[in-house]
Amino acid sequence: MRPISLPEVSYAATAVRPDWSDLPEALREAIAVRIGAPIVRAQSAGGGFTRAFAAILTTSEGLRVFVKAAPLTDPTSEWYAREAALTSALPDSVRAPRPRWTLVDSGFFALCLDAVDGHMPSLPWSPAELDATLSAWSTAAEALQDPSPELLAIGMPALPDILRHEMSWWSRMAAAHQPMPTTAQNTLAPVRLRELAALEEALPDVAGGTRMMHGDLRLDNVMIDRSGRAWLCDWTWPCLGAPWFDTVTLLVTAYASGLDADALLDPWNAPAEGVDGALAALAGYWLVRAAAGPSSASPHGRQHQRFSGEQALRWLAERRGW
Repeated sequence: MRPISLPEVSYAATAVRPDWSDLPEALREAIAVRIGAPIVRAQSAGGGFTRAFAAILTTSEGLRVFVKAAPLTDPTSEWYAREAALTSALPDSVRAPRPRWTLVDSGFFALCLDAVDGHMPSLPWSPAELDATLSAWSTAAEALQDPSPELLAIGMPALPDILRHEMSWWSRMAAAHQPMPTTAQNTLAPVRLRELAALEEALPDVAGGTRMMHGDLRLDNVMIDRSGRAWLCDWTWPCLGAPWFDTVTLLVTAYASGLDADALLDPWNAPAEGVDGALAALAGYWLVRAAAGPSSASPHGRQHQRFSGEQALRWLAERRGW
C-alpha cells in the first residue's frame, strides 16, 4: 500500500460562508414562512468552495432542511437555479437531495433541498464509504444513460467540448501559448510535457457520448447517511459524455488515500488511454487553476486544486511507468 497523502485543510473545513444572521432579515422571514415554522438552529456547511450561504436549518417543530442562498447579482444564484431544475428532473433511482422549493426575496435567490442526515466522507477514504459512493454513482450512471427529454431541455454541454475548450492546458504549454504554472514546475510535467499534451489531445475522441454525467463528482459533493448509503450532491455542472470520466475524477482522492484506484476503476470498462488522458487533463486544469493567485471564494481552494493536480499526476505516472 502506498503512503497516504492528505491535503493541508480537510474538505469538510474549506468553506467561508455568511451565517444565518448575516442574511437580510426579510429574507430570513420569507424562508421561515416558506418552511412553515420559525428557525431555531442554523448549521453552516463547512465544505465547498463558494462564499454563498448554505446551511442545515432546523425549525421549532423539528423539521430539518438544507437551504442555499446567493445574491441575484452573484453567478452562484444562477447555479442554484440550475441545480433546482436538474435535481427535480433526476430519475427516482438517483440518490440525490431533491428540491422542495425556490424563492426570490430581498435580492437573493434561495433553494431549499431535502437535508441528508449524515456526514461528508473524510480522507483517507474508508473502503466502506468509498464502496457506497461508487455504488450510488454506478446506479445513477445507469439511470442516466438515456437522459429524459426534461433533463435534456435544461441544456448540458458535451464533455469533449469542455475538454477542448477548458481542459487543454498541457497542449497550450506545448505550443508555447501558456507558460508552465509554478505549481507544476517541481513535478514531472516539464520533462513529460509532450506526452501529457498528446494524452490530453486524444481524450475528447474517447470520452464522448450521450450519457448524462454528474460533471463534478468529488468527495466534497458526497454525503454518507446514518445507514451508510451515499448521496450525490451539487448537481450543477452535468454534461453529456462517458461516465467513467466522473469516476476517475472521484478516485483521485482514493489514490491519495493509498487505495488501489485502478482496481476500483476496473468495473467501469474505461479505455486505458482514456483514463490516462483524463488524469493528464485533470492535472493540467487543477495545477493551472492552483497557480491563479488568491481566490475570491474559499481561501483554501487553490491548495486543494494543487493537491488534486499533484495526486492526478502521480497516479498517471504510476500507470505509465514514468
